[in-house]
Amino acid sequence: MTETAVIALGREALITVLLVAGPMIGLGLLVGLVISIFQATTQIQEQTLTFVPKIVAVLVAGVVFGPWMLRTMIEFSERLLSRAHEFIR
Repeated sequence: MTETAVIALGREALITVLLVAGPMIGLGLLVGLVISIFQATTQIQEQTLTFVPKIVAVLVAGVVFGPWMLRTMIEFSERLLSRAHEFIR
């Protein structure tokens, strides 16, 4: 296995991780930002106020994007396993 193949495989793995984790992280970030702005404008300084909406948002994102995320991971795994004979050399 050449160095370029290893780098290409690592790049593909990182892109897959970013694609799969992106929706949940992005939605959690967006909800956290909205709650923080709400807390700043209303001067409510409750620390636990941000946790529940973030958890709910991430769970909803998991339900909504779950099938797509699973399909993306399965496609990556299939590509990886179909090229397994190249890694043995």
